[in-house]
Amino acid sequence: MKLDENTEKIQNDRDLTYLEALIHTGEMLFQENKQSLDFDFEELTKEQIRKSLQLAILKGMKEAIQPNHVMTPDAVSLFMGYLVNKLTEKNEVIRILDPAVGSGNLLTAILNHTTKPVYSFGVEPDETLLKLAYVSANLQQHKIELFHQDSLMDILVDPVDIVVGDLPIGYYPNEEVANRYQLKSKEGMSYTHHLMIEQSLNYAKEGGFLVFLIPNFIFESDQAKQLHSFIKEHAHIYSLLQLPTSMFKEKKHEKSIFILRKKGEGIKAPSQALLAELPTFSNKQALGEMVTSINNWIELNIK
Repeated sequence: MKLDENTEKIQNDRDLTYLEALIHTGEMLFQENKQSLDFDFEELTKEQIRKSLQLAILKGMKEAIQPNHVMTPDAVSLFMGYLVNKLTEKNEVIRILDPAVGSGNLLTAILNHTTKPVYSFGVEPDETLLKLAYVSANLQQHKIELFHQDSLMDILVDPVDIVVGDLPIGYYPNEEVANRYQLKSKEGMSYTHHLMIEQSLNYAKEGGFLVFLIPNFIFESDQAKQLHSFIKEHAHIYSLLQLPTSMFKEKKHEKSIFILRKKGEGIKAPSQALLAELPTFSNKQALGEMVTSINNWIELNIK
């Protein structure tokens, strides 16, 4: 793969990590210094560019694994893109925020399958991941406003129609910031993923949707009761779609797609929340039947 070959060359020439070299490669490609890289990027679609970058990023992450360097599986990103399209069908323009944008793979996968004008925003505290998101957005020709900051600090973004995110899991270290939130822990450290849900609701419009990847244990933790009460007060639960267990090596890593809608004037809860276990993404027939069921449910419940 030319992208990998060029990245390895820059890595060796400049004594960089693979991900740092990938950022340099991406910037050179964007600045049209393609002759020196022997790379014909114009012939690729946005999705081909995203997938090429995704493979390269995954390789780089294996070189120096950090807890926050984990990429949303491709099939899940594409399925979330389908859900975002369905939930925003009635919007002429979409404002979308990913408060845990990482390398931008989830957000750009969603943007690649959206046909409407989009204003998109991403927040990421990790400088390497943010640079990768910047390179990825540029090469795929997406206008994404990126913020290099803690996602739980104030974000200079007006309310959005939809928030998407693969929520970071774990404890949040900054207790001073955590104290601003209703979902701060009554004892000890607060959960980052709980605070991110509250922060996302702060930046969603009334009636706006939130589509998250959450750990399956989220409603079984010691702070689950507090989270459930908060959600009940501020949002309607629309759907919980459990990802196939075959996607995960261990039960503790299993995840679901969680869809909320921020309360507001004229916004009603669905007559019945959509709760389902998704089939394996390789089972095209079962997945097609599930998509039909979801489409029918959306027709009935989203006005």
